[in-house]
Amino acid sequence: MKCSSKTKKLSIAVRISLTVLLAAAFLTGCGQAQFAQPYTASPSVSSFRIVNLEEDAQTAAPFADNLCVASGDIGSADVDMSNASAAGLFDLNRKETLYAKNVHERLYPASLTKIMTALIALENGSSDMMLTASANVRNLESGAQVCGIREGDQMTLDQALHLLLINSANDAGVMIAEGVAGSCEAFADLMNEKARALGATNTHFVNPHGLTDEEHYTTVYDMYLIMNAAIDYALFNEIIQMDSYTTVYMDKNGTSKEITVNNTNYYIRGEAEAPGGITVLGGKTGSTSAAGSCLILLSRDSSGNPYISVILHADSRDLLYPQMTDLLEEINN
Repeated sequence: MKCSSKTKKLSIAVRISLTVLLAAAFLTGCGQAQFAQPYTASPSVSSFRIVNLEEDAQTAAPFADNLCVASGDIGSADVDMSNASAAGLFDLNRKETLYAKNVHERLYPASLTKIMTALIALENGSSDMMLTASANVRNLESGAQVCGIREGDQMTLDQALHLLLINSANDAGVMIAEGVAGSCEAFADLMNEKARALGATNTHFVNPHGLTDEEHYTTVYDMYLIMNAAIDYALFNEIIQMDSYTTVYMDKNGTSKEITVNNTNYYIRGEAEAPGGITVLGGKTGSTSAAGSCLILLSRDSSGNPYISVILHADSRDLLYPQMTDLLEEINN
């Protein structure tokens, strides 16, 4: 059989202001697809690679066909984001970015990392799997948020996920990572593999909790992609809406230990108020000296339409929530 080569037309369903999205797509050999411009894990703008070559239609489906996209800033005079490094607001139903400031700038995510930790755990474990804490749960930097897990403590993945997402417990993150993947390093490999699969190509993780490391970073846009994947899980959605959580687990001697934790999210705790017509369903907070104050939310409008909003590196917690409220107000405009 004689094999031929011909140019394929690209069907692009989204507007992306990239000078060159794809140099060319050719069929070479006997039906083997090749792209003249290969995918790179470190582009200037993430998640715009082309995947899913459709043999029958002879077209390439765009990766971002069902996603919000933003190649640059999308501003509003009504949003004062002067005290934050980056922010974004994403309409999940309309697949539209309503606001964007530096959404592709690499920044430290702090405990927003734990959304990916939960996603990997939910994909690779079961809620009833039993975890046993190693001595590493205490091997954290001074001042790190913990819930008091000690070596030999045992609890289910379900319990640990509640402590991780509600209390932002870094020791729970270590316990989950080691229980699911055997080590924090192996778990980070799974996190990075998932980030690439989601198109979060400006993201790199080295731990399951978000404590500062130069090689641990993400972007506002990538956090939208990760959150968008996590909310597919009912348990994740259930946990992030809870204002508090009480559970009982066992120590190494089989003695029961009761713990109660409260949500770190001021909107869920009733200490911050969303704009009229907007309901904050849940989210995740994050704060370190290097990352500043960070927040990601899942919200809905009065018609039930969902939105993801993200702020990275706000100057302080006192400024973070007023800025997020201003950002959420854009939903009503």
